[in-house]
This record gives sequence, C-alpha cells and structure tokens, in this order.
Amino acid sequence: MKLIGMLDSPYVRRVAISMKLLGTPFEHLNWSVGKDFERIRQYSPLARVPALVLDDGDVLPDSAAMLDYLDEQAGAERALLPPSGRERRDALRVMSLAIGACEKGRDQLYETLYRPPEKRHEPWVERCRVQMHGALAELERAAPRATPWFVGGRLTQADITTACIFTLLSDVLANTLESAPYPLLRAHVAHCESLPEFVATRLKWCAPST
Repeated sequence: MKLIGMLDSPYVRRVAISMKLLGTPFEHLNWSVGKDFERIRQYSPLARVPALVLDDGDVLPDSAAMLDYLDEQAGAERALLPPSGRERRDALRVMSLAIGACEKGRDQLYETLYRPPEKRHEPWVERCRVQMHGALAELERAAPRATPWFVGGRLTQADITTACIFTLLSDVLANTLESAPYPLLRAHVAHCESLPEFVATRLKWCAPST
C-alpha cells in the first residue's frame, strides 16, 4: 500500500502511526498538496491528503475510511477502535472532540496565512478560538488518570488521533495554547509522543513559504 501525504498533517500521521502499530507494511509518499498537487490528483481527484492506495489499486481519500479499513484487516482483537458498546462510543467522542479542535485551529491558521490583514474578521477568529478551547477543555476533563489511555486500559485510536492533533495545534498555535495549560492532556500526549511509532512519524509543522 502507498500512503500519500506529509507527516505534518495529523490526518496523514494518524494513519501512518496506526499502520506501524498494526504491522501493516506501506510505502510513504511524502507529497505536498502545494508542490505535488498534480501528482496527488493522479491518485485522488480531491487532490487531498491523506490518500491511501490499496494493494488492488483502489484509493481511499479520507483518513477515517483508511482507519476503518485497517481495523477490518487487523481483526476485532487487534483493531485500534473498539468494535462496539460504551468503549467505542467513548473513543468516538474523544476523536470527534479532537477533530473539532483541529478544524477550528485550522480556521484560525488559514485566516492568518491566506487572508490579507485588512480582510481578517477578528470576531470570527475569536469564535473559532473559543470553539477550539471548548473542545480541548472537554478532552482535558476526559484525559486518563488511572491508566495511560483514554479508553479500555489500552492504546486506541482515541489516543492516536488526540496526540497527533494536539501536537499539531501546539506547533501552529503555540501562543494561543500557552494561555491554557491543559496539564492532563499535555501529559497524555507527551506519553504517546515518546512511543517509537510516534517518534518515527514526528515532523514539526512549518508555515508554507510565500
């Protein structure tokens, strides 16, 4: 299989980490949606990353679909998302909060990177900031205390997704996050980031050149 996309994307990275944890062999194509736009389009009409090219040539264009496929191939006992019940609901809730925080962080970033200063709308940026912190505060409340993991006493996709996204937000919105320490969440992410699969996929985000 081929995983397309740069590892500074938390969505690319969560797939790469999951594949490493599951022992799924893959080739990583470190392509950027900027300079490699046309190459990515050859595999995915969306020209969006991640894209996962399966062994039979089919292409999955969304990380959630990729993770579902990987879990199906691994089987219920090894799957990184609990198969049913309360643990599955809890994991999905954590993942949804993390993804929501990421989307609102992305909106803040794009407003700064791509919109001229005179066209930026600060009330809207502040609303995104409030929404992002609302999601992160919920993750702080849900952060594990008795065990290292969010759900079921083992590493799941809830931990992988949250760590990838919080690490990205810490890179791109450091000043904003400094005002809200989130000690339990930070400790959990630091623990995840110390694992070999996380270390091997860590790529610090850099602002695109203009």
